[in-house]
Amino acid sequence: MNFVLLVVVLLTAITLVAVALIIAKAISPRSYNPQKEEAYECGIPTRGKSWMQFRVGYYLFAILFLMFDVETVFLFPWAVTVKELGTSGLLSILFFFIILVLGLAYAWRKGALEWK
Repeated sequence: MNFVLLVVVLLTAITLVAVALIIAKAISPRSYNPQKEEAYECGIPTRGKSWMQFRVGYYLFAILFLMFDVETVFLFPWAVTVKELGTSGLLSILFFFIILVLGLAYAWRKGALEWK
């Protein structure tokens, strides 16, 4: 019985999404202009190719930022329940901080945070 309900829910979801896409395609305005195919950057016409390679350092810096940013988001639930967790909660967050600092030290030592 539960399997039948799951199949009905999945089919309903797929049908609703398909119908929404078909209706959007049918009633959306159409205007074909070659200018729409051009790359757009802040209202300034692009010079040269729009697809250019960036140094891997930019990506590495962004990934490191996101990694440490997401890890610090995990501190909020801990801060809310710190009184209820007691000593074990304090030790677990201390371990978390140690891992965080070791990761930062490793990235710093490898030169990932330096702009060259």
